[in-house]
Amino acid sequence: MILYHGSNVVVKKPMLVPNQRRLDFGFGFYTTSNKEQAERFTFQVARRTKTDTRFVSVFDYDENNEAANLKVLRFNSPDEEWLDFVQQNRLQGETDSEYDLIIGPVANDDVFTTLQLHFLGILTREQTLQTLKVKELYDQYVFKSEKAIRCLNYSESYIPKGD
Repeated sequence: MILYHGSNVVVKKPMLVPNQRRLDFGFGFYTTSNKEQAERFTFQVARRTKTDTRFVSVFDYDENNEAANLKVLRFNSPDEEWLDFVQQNRLQGETDSEYDLIIGPVANDDVFTTLQLHFLGILTREQTLQTLKVKELYDQYVFKSEKAIRCLNYSESYIPKGD
């Protein structure tokens, strides 16, 4: 499987670097199988870091390693369990570090707006989940341990097109 990581630097050797941001699945090295999603993310990183550089690093991931060696949490859809997990991570910080890898839908900007409405109590759980069913959701693979990171093999990096 091919996974992409959008950043403002080339990442040949992924590392678990602590950060202060509260993300969907907590602390970890975030990737996606969707090339366009990674390319769009480079713009967000460049804006946040106030740089003009953007890179997508490409990795090969052996999914067979997942079944044999890693403790994996997988969300197949934005269901109640996913919503609770993302809400916990976004509002209160890291919920669980017992997993090596977490896979599931990403709360991109459009999805995050819906989640914010839920977090503020404007949308009920049912309304939120119903709204998410019609959104185009991309995936994210979050590598949360050194053991998991070792399952990634760097392939190449490129500068995404566009301004």
